[in-house]
Amino acid sequence: MKIGIVCYPTFGGSGVVATELGIGLAGAGHEVHFITYKRPVRLTSFHTNIFFHEVSALEYPLFEYTPYESSLASKLVDVIRFEHLDILHVHYAIPHATVAYITKQILAAQGIKLPVITTLHGTDITLVGADSSFSPVVEFSINQSDGVTAVSDHLKTETLQNFKILKDIRVIPNFIDFTRFRKINKDHFRKAIASQGEKILIHISNFRKVKRVEDIVRIFEIVHRVIPSKLLLIGDGPERKNLEDLCRQLELVEDVKFLGKQEAVEELLAISDVFILPSENESFGLAALEAMACEVPVVSSNAGGIPEVNLDGITGYVCEIGDIRGMAEKCISLLSDDKKLSILRKQAFEHAKKYDINNLLVEYIDYYEEIIQKVNSNPAK
Repeated sequence: MKIGIVCYPTFGGSGVVATELGIGLAGAGHEVHFITYKRPVRLTSFHTNIFFHEVSALEYPLFEYTPYESSLASKLVDVIRFEHLDILHVHYAIPHATVAYITKQILAAQGIKLPVITTLHGTDITLVGADSSFSPVVEFSINQSDGVTAVSDHLKTETLQNFKILKDIRVIPNFIDFTRFRKINKDHFRKAIASQGEKILIHISNFRKVKRVEDIVRIFEIVHRVIPSKLLLIGDGPERKNLEDLCRQLELVEDVKFLGKQEAVEELLAISDVFILPSENESFGLAALEAMACEVPVVSSNAGGIPEVNLDGITGYVCEIGDIRGMAEKCISLLSDDKKLSILRKQAFEHAKKYDINNLLVEYIDYYEEIIQKVNSNPAK
C-alpha cells in the first residue's frame, strides 16, 4: 500500500505514535508519505520506503494568522494525485480530520476516491475538541472520516459521551518498538547521575498544567526526605519555569535534573527506578508504557486510560488524581524494597509486551485494507 500520514511533528504522543507507525509500516514493505510542516522528531534516519513532504504556508500581510489548513489541503491534493496514495491516515482530529474532509471533496471533483482514517489521541477530544468553538467542526469531521480509531477504551467512551458520533470507533492502543525501548546496561551513565548510589525517579512530558508536573516535585520532596534519590525531568514546556522556582524554594536544586527535550529517552529510562505520571487527564499514557518496556515500574494517577496501561499492584501503583502523599508513599515502598522493585520491574516488562508494535501493526494494516475495500466498493463514496 501507499499510505499518507498527517500528524504534528513534535514530541507529543500523537506525533510520536504516528511516526513510529509510519516507520513500522515502511519496515513491513509499505510506502509511507509524511505530510506536515516539518520533519517529525522521531524520523531521525533514512528509510527507503519513507518520504517527507513539507507544507509551506503563505505569509501575507492581510493574514493575521497563517492559513496552514489551506496550505496542508493543497499539499495533500498534490501528494495524493501524483504519488497515487491508497489511503490517508490523519492523527489528532484538529485540524487534520477537517483538512482531510476538504481534501476528499477536492479530489472527488476530480474523480479520485480517497479513503480517510482519523485517529483520536486524547486532548483533541477531551480538551480542545470539547471547546464550543471547535466541537461542531470536530464532530462533523469525525463523522465524515471513512474509519475512526481511538488509542484506548476510555477515549472511545469519552468521545461517544461528548459527541454524536455515527461511525464505529475501533480501539487500537498505542504501541512500543522493543528494538528501541528495552532494558540496556547503562551503569556508567547511572553512576554519573547518582554517584552515591541514589535511587532515580523520572518523568517525561511536555510540562503542561494537565500533566500536574508540580505534583512530581512535591512527591519527590517527600521521597527525598526518606530515601537518597535523584529526579530526572525530561521535556520542556510552559510549566518549566514554575518548576525550577519550586525546586529552588524547596532546596532541591542539586537533586532535580532538568534535562530538556531528549530523543534517546530510552537511555534515561534504562537507569531509572520509578516513573511518575500524576496527570489529571491522559488518554493512554505512552510515556508510562515506554518506561515499562524498559522495566521501570510506574506510579501514576488514575486519570483517563492510564489504568488500562498501568495495572495497580502489578506494573506499579495507581492513586487518585492529586494524591501527592499517596504517590510518594508508593514510591517509597518500592524504592525501599529491592525484592518488590525487582518483581514489579519484571511484571511491567511482561505487560508491556502486549503492546509490541509487531502485534498492533497487523491490526492497522488489516483496518487499512478493510476501509479501502469498503470505500472502493461503495459507488456513493
